[in-house]
Amino acid sequence: MPALIACGGSDDEPDNAAPAAKVGGVAADADAKNGTEGANAKPKPEAMGTEIAIGESQFGEIVFDGSNQAIYLFDKETSSKAECYADCADAWPPVLTEGKPVAGDGVNQELLGTTERDDGSAQVTYAGQPLYYYAHEEPGQVLCHNVSEFGGLWLVLNAAGNALP
Repeated sequence: MPALIACGGSDDEPDNAAPAAKVGGVAADADAKNGTEGANAKPKPEAMGTEIAIGESQFGEIVFDGSNQAIYLFDKETSSKAECYADCADAWPPVLTEGKPVAGDGVNQELLGTTERDDGSAQVTYAGQPLYYYAHEEPGQVLCHNVSEFGGLWLVLNAAGNALP
């Protein structure tokens, strides 16, 4: 198990922004932006959601986003309602999406969903669990599996949506 210092934050550490979730989208045309529709206006395409895929790690195959950023669940959360806010969400940013999340390699689309956060944003869920990043990891890194912070364990999960031991 990694040392807690590798995953915990302190007031002395700078606040690093979490990697942005891979979210695609198509810019609306000028008429749609202005809330008007011209005679030749095309329907606005639905935003492409965050991609969730399975990738290799030191823990075996686990869930990553489309940018190869490791994804965690918070075992304190026993429903799809997110409980990680404020300092918790600074250290463990939620995996957000615009549009329906997209199943990448090895992911079951039926297990993907969303839950609404207090600010109205859509957080990706997998097998009913809200998903998070660790703010201080690079793509491909898995530094904070099985770490206790903010009243629960942070765990990576497999393709079935189960937390790894």
